[in-house]
Amino acid sequence: VQGIYLEQLGKTGKETHDMIKEAYGDAAMGRLGVFEWHKLFREGRERVEDNDCSGCPSTSKTNENVLRVKNLLNHDRRMSIRMLADDLSIPQTQVFEMVKENLAMRKVCVKFVLRVLSEEQKANRKEICQDLLHHVNEEPDFLDNVVTCDETWVFEYNPESKRQSTEWHTLTSPRPKKA
Repeated sequence: VQGIYLEQLGKTGKETHDMIKEAYGDAAMGRLGVFEWHKLFREGRERVEDNDCSGCPSTSKTNENVLRVKNLLNHDRRMSIRMLADDLSIPQTQVFEMVKENLAMRKVCVKFVLRVLSEEQKANRKEICQDLLHHVNEEPDFLDNVVTCDETWVFEYNPESKRQSTEWHTLTSPRPKKA
């Protein structure tokens, strides 16, 4: 606003910048910004509000697209925004807004829980116990040959990072668990 008056008083862009810098210090607009506004005021502009955008409003954020995003996330909660955007051919910013605002979802990390066994691990333990029971029944002295020590179960697994284990969940959904 002050730039309008300074331009009307015949001040140059540099003089305008110096005066604004003196008045506002470090909070003043940058030099190039002042020069750009000074030029616009010199060409007849009278208001400081931005011009209306000429672009079309986004048509990606429709109820149908929100439903498509929701269905994909229900199928695989580990999908990233980029993966969703690529699959649906929708801009990433629009997908992010749909997930955060429309679906009210957020990324959460999987909680590590000890001794939560998968079905395969439970079946393996059962098979080992049955095999040991069979040996004891067949050979009564079998346990005399067994050396015992601290009980430790070691399983081979491919650990994933915290980021790899994140999933999309609503605020009311239970936190996912990882064995």
